[in-house]
Amino acid sequence: MSRALEDILFGAPSPSARAVTRAVSAAVAVVLLVVAAGILYRFHAAGQLDARLWKIFAWTTTWGFLAKGLLGTLASAATAAVIALVLGLVLLLGRMSRLRLARWPSIAVIEFLRGVPTLLLIYVCFLVLPSAGIKLSTYWMLTLPVGLSIAAVVAEVYRAGVLAVPRGQTDAARSLGLTEAQVFFSVVFPQALRYIVPALVAQLVIVVKDTTFGYVVTYGELMQNAKVLIANYHALVPVYLVVAVLYCLVNYFISRMSQRLGRPIH
Repeated sequence: MSRALEDILFGAPSPSARAVTRAVSAAVAVVLLVVAAGILYRFHAAGQLDARLWKIFAWTTTWGFLAKGLLGTLASAATAAVIALVLGLVLLLGRMSRLRLARWPSIAVIEFLRGVPTLLLIYVCFLVLPSAGIKLSTYWMLTLPVGLSIAAVVAEVYRAGVLAVPRGQTDAARSLGLTEAQVFFSVVFPQALRYIVPALVAQLVIVVKDTTFGYVVTYGELMQNAKVLIANYHALVPVYLVVAVLYCLVNYFISRMSQRLGRPIH
């Protein structure tokens, strides 16, 4: 690569380039502010910002109902996350196995679960399994499909982390006389986890978001309870704004909790 091309790609921007960047950033910020102001105006014109619609948040019953839905969301998401993390590890071991009878079925399951939408899996649990005599509670009709869907992605995330571990680590562990299982679980996999923490956190956030499919089976999660409030008080925008803040807080908490695990390896 020539020196001139390196300067263009990796060098510090020139004064004119910085000026253009600032101008474009300012223009984009103005456009976003205008769009936000237009949305707020439309909400105001429709009466969705009236004080009477916000008064429900002065009632403890409203917050109690939302808290109940939030607990339902967290319970479903936590169980689905455990299913995804454990099943993902099982699928990883199968995919990386030297035995074809273990490797090919694992690959098939991973590709199937990655290709099928989560909503379709929920409909299978909601409509198909009962017709076959298998009846699940609404909790499992939501939690199981979400966990299965994310497990396939987690398996691939695990595999990426394992492949990122330097080969010398494996060779050194084998030279000490460790078995293949000891090498994987004591040396390779712990290091792989440190590499893939950001990707795993992203999947956990998706798990929380996927619980919003609870409306299909009328499971009492946060969005379902929000819809009940909207149906009773017609406070569409206020309720959805508050619920959006609650989801952001949950996902922010997940990200903060993962920061210690995600520290760089030295």
